[in-house]
Amino acid sequence: MCGSACDRPGRHVCAACLMRVPFAAQDGCCRVCGREVEGLAGEFLCGDCEERRPGFDRAASAVRFEEPARSMLLQFKNAGHIWLSEDFADWIEAAARARFDVIAVDAVLPMPVTTPHMMDRGYNQCAILAKGLAKRIGRRFAGDVLSRCGSPRRQAGLSEEARRENAKGTFAVTRPELARGRTLLVVDDVMATGSTLSECAKALKAAGASRVLCATIARSIMT
Repeated sequence: MCGSACDRPGRHVCAACLMRVPFAAQDGCCRVCGREVEGLAGEFLCGDCEERRPGFDRAASAVRFEEPARSMLLQFKNAGHIWLSEDFADWIEAAARARFDVIAVDAVLPMPVTTPHMMDRGYNQCAILAKGLAKRIGRRFAGDVLSRCGSPRRQAGLSEEARRENAKGTFAVTRPELARGRTLLVVDDVMATGSTLSECAKALKAAGASRVLCATIARSIMT
């Protein structure tokens, strides 16, 4: 961010910086994971989802994990810049409304963080985003439905296959009565392979959820 004043109440990204944000296209995307393919229009099923269908039904990301959004997100996630949450929640809301029928959503859930991450940061950045999104779309915020279990390694730096293995069995549904028969929207910060969100969705569906949607600030495509 440039440090200039923002003309939108409660927001911190000025109009000039907003014009530089690499917003993700919501058309020409895989109908499941939301991955963009340049030059295509409409929806299709990408090769990755056709080969290995994720546990979630649909996913949306607001921006590509590129500058200046990348630095802003890392500051929000790791450096306590939680004042960016209103701007980010605006972006996620726009992506979610473009990709989902938000009226069908029963509750908005944050991606749970591990205890070491919570102790290190002092906050769950996903819970902050999920609360903002829930308020915007008029749906219940359910922060106590999911929890982390086991001791997975950090996903950053792992290969695609290692990410899938690392994510397996790392979620527990602590309030199954809030999942049963419902359409749930899980909010995370960054989606790369989608393996963590997929395992999260599998746990929720095993507890009886009818549909699981996912929304993130950013999408990082692994190469």
